[in-house]
This record gives sequence, structure tokens and C-alpha cells, in this order.
Amino acid sequence: MTAEELVLAQEESAMTAPEPVTLGRGRIVLRRFLRRKLAVAGLVILVLMFALAFIGPYLSSWNYKDQDYNNFLTGPSATHWFGTTQIGSDVYAQTMRGLQKSLIIGLLAAVLSTGVAGIVGATAGYFGGWTDRVLMWFVDLLLVLPSFLILAITSPLFHGRTWLLFVILLAAFNWMVTARMVRGLARSLREREFVTAAEVMGVHPLRIITLHLLPNMASLLIIDATLNVGGTIIAETSLSYFGFGVQPPDVSLGTIIADGTDSALNYPWLFYPAGVLLILTVMAVAFVGDGLRDAMDDAAGTASSTSTPGDAA
Repeated sequence: MTAEELVLAQEESAMTAPEPVTLGRGRIVLRRFLRRKLAVAGLVILVLMFALAFIGPYLSSWNYKDQDYNNFLTGPSATHWFGTTQIGSDVYAQTMRGLQKSLIIGLLAAVLSTGVAGIVGATAGYFGGWTDRVLMWFVDLLLVLPSFLILAITSPLFHGRTWLLFVILLAAFNWMVTARMVRGLARSLREREFVTAAEVMGVHPLRIITLHLLPNMASLLIIDATLNVGGTIIAETSLSYFGFGVQPPDVSLGTIIADGTDSALNYPWLFYPAGVLLILTVMAVAFVGDGLRDAMDDAAGTASSTSTPGDAA
């Protein structure tokens, strides 16, 4: 083969070779997340917890408010899968209701607190000046207040009202640290070229915050919201345990654990189902949050990636 023929063969090979596949940041994060076994196991457990909380009540003929006057404080059986309480309530039905309520409160409060942290922190970091000083002064004030004591004092004022007020109370004292981190990121992002270009084009500051700053902090906000779910569930459980959270006749994992604490050794079915579900849920959320943080940190400096046979494997 002559030199000319060799060059032509190389050019033809280059033209027919497949183009490298460019992966987006989301696919990179997903791939790296799936490589972490604990994170995947936590995600599976968390999905099962939500499925159990919302499908489980339909698997039993008992409602969490029902009472069986023929079975007081009986152990697990074919009729009552987790046994009954001192007043004949079905422990399985109450546990499913408690898990459902704790998950809903944890999820809503976490999303709400992360949203407030993102808006306040991004606003303070972008505008600076007096806006920054006033907002950070308010954040510092909330940080030094004893949040648990305030929640314990104010929550009885909302007894008999919607439990969404309890969600707002939990979220109100759970966003300040994240707001400070978001503020720092916003101060660095406001010097970037895309923000300067938007300002030159006359884009409204609120649109710059919502369309340019916050999307570039999505990694931090997603991780924060995920980890906040576990922390909020623990906070709700603690308040409900001491009687300051969810109120009868409704139940949560905290109220069930509180009612079964004195009987944990003699009548373990009153305590352990709710306790085990609480531990599994919080651990699953922690595993998912750690996995997301590691995956996003690994992909922090990568906007795209070229797939190789090793990656595909």
C-alpha cells in the first residue's frame, strides 16, 4: 500500500468512526450515584417506605381509629398483624398511619425550608449591601433562638387546627444554615459572565435570581432537601414524643413510640414496629443524601463526559 493509499484509508476510517457520546451532568450524577451500593439500598428502602405508608393501610380491614372490644392488648395474630393496644386499636393500622404522617411532614417541611433558604440566601448574596445585612441579621437572630423550646411552646396554640401549621413551624427553624451557604455561592456567582450579560440585557433581578443563580445551586439545594427530610422526621418524632407535635386522634411515629415506651419490654409489639420503621427511614434518607452529595461532588467540575468502554461497563 502506497503512502497516498494509506492516508486515504485513515481519512475514510476517521469519517466512518462513531462520534463520542456526550453525557449531560444529570446522567453523570445518576451513573455515579448508582455505583454507591448504600445509596441505592437507601433509595430502595425509602421507596418501599413510601409504598408501605400509602398502600399498607388498604391491605388491612382495620382503620387507625377503629377499636376491637374483643381484643385488648393482644399480640400479633391473623386478625391483628401487629397486635392491639390497651384500648383495642390495631397497631398495624396505627403504624401505617404514623409512617404516612411522619413522611409527609418530613418531606413538606424539608422542601419548604430548603426553598426559603434558597430564596433568602440568593437574594442576600446577589443584592449585597443593606439587603444582605438585614437578611443575615435576621438569620443570625433565628440561629441563636432555642428552636425546640419555641416549637414546644407555640405548637399547643395550634391544637385542633390543620397539621400543616405544624409543618410551617418545623420549616421555620430549619433553613438558616443553608441560607448562609447559599449566600456565599450567590456572591461568587453574581460575578460570572452569564449574570453580567443578563444585567446588561436589562433582566429583572428576581428573574436573575430564579433563572440563573438558583439553578446553578441545584446540587446544594437537592442535597440539603434530601438530608432535611431525615432531620425533620426526627424533629417531628421528638416533638410528638413529648406531646407537642401531632395530636390525638391522629398519630405519627413519635406518638406511637411515646405510647409504647413503657411497654417496650412487656408488650414489644406496641413499640418496636414504629421504632424499626423510624430507624430504617432515617437511615435510608441519610444514605441517599450521602450518595447524592458524593455523586454531585465528583461531577462538580464536569459539564459533559465522553463515554468509553470502561464507563459503559
